[in-house]
Amino acid sequence: MPAAKAKSTAPKPSEQALRSLIRTLGLLDKVMQPYFARFGISGSQWGVLRNLHRAEAEGLPGLRLTDLSERLLIRPPSVTGVVDRLERGGLVERGDSPTDLRAKRVVLTPRGRQLVEQVMQDHGRQVDLVMGGLTADGQAALHELLSRLGEHLEGLIARGGV
Repeated sequence: MPAAKAKSTAPKPSEQALRSLIRTLGLLDKVMQPYFARFGISGSQWGVLRNLHRAEAEGLPGLRLTDLSERLLIRPPSVTGVVDRLERGGLVERGDSPTDLRAKRVVLTPRGRQLVEQVMQDHGRQVDLVMGGLTADGQAALHELLSRLGEHLEGLIARGGV
């Protein structure tokens, strides 16, 4: 009687890549959280502060919670919790939106702006440290691959997922 073929248990390349991406994101979080903690904030709080700072540079008078949610790709209730903590810390404040009376606009306070500028003084060095495991060519290739994957995922979302 012929021996039964053993079914391969090796993961497909797509599964290996996804596992590696998820593991790498977890490791990135473990490296970055202590960095942000030195400034008394979390990575999530940094995301909000940095986006508000960018909005100022774009000439926008703050951002609505829904705008922050879209920029950060997280659900509005999660943004609300982060903004609440930043507001209690005196780093942001909510004000009325000039275009939508129902919406509140989140803006940096002077203290929040000062903190962003303080973090930015060392941020390039931290990014270089994090990305130091790759050559400049490797970093460019990673950027290209992640951009292509991001565009693919945006297309899936636009079509209603899978």
